[in-house]
Amino acid sequence: MADETKKNEENKETETNSEKEVEKKQEPSLEEKLKSLEDKNLRSLAELENQRKRFEKEVKDAFEFGGYNFAKEILSLLDNLKRAKDAMNDDKSLKSNKDFDKFLKNIEIIEKDLISIFEKNKIKKIECLKQKFDPNFHQAMLEIEDVTVEPGTVVKEMQPGYMFGDRLLRPSFVGISKKNEANNNKKNQK
Repeated sequence: MADETKKNEENKETETNSEKEVEKKQEPSLEEKLKSLEDKNLRSLAELENQRKRFEKEVKDAFEFGGYNFAKEILSLLDNLKRAKDAMNDDKSLKSNKDFDKFLKNIEIIEKDLISIFEKNKIKKIECLKQKFDPNFHQAMLEIEDVTVEPGTVVKEMQPGYMFGDRLLRPSFVGISKKNEANNNKKNQK
């Protein structure tokens, strides 16, 4: 019986030793722990750097384009001023008034001041007449038959477009040239 007890104790010791070895194998070594922590630290630093860059870009964009919505709204003021000036020029009864020229000059001064303020704040008119139609900057409102220019060329500007820095504030509403269909048909018949 003593032999059996001794064998049982040896078996228990062997089982305990093999359990300890398995536990040691499952536990990461200090080097592995260090590498893991170092990797986590580097990832955290990279994430912080990315957040810092995003924040700097957002601040820059807010500074550069913070007035974008205001600029878009103020364009209607300039449009209405131009419409009022055109309507006054077309009204014969107003033209006969002795103060008409003074009033018209005052409106022109206000219009020039607004345009000057726009230019100081990086709001620039898009030059589009006699340019090739570009859907990024122009919105086609109508087609006009014109044999003197190449088809797809802007020949009329209904409403000017504006850029705010390098962003489109409003596209130009334009009329573009198209081929004269009657002349085209005659050429094809010959």
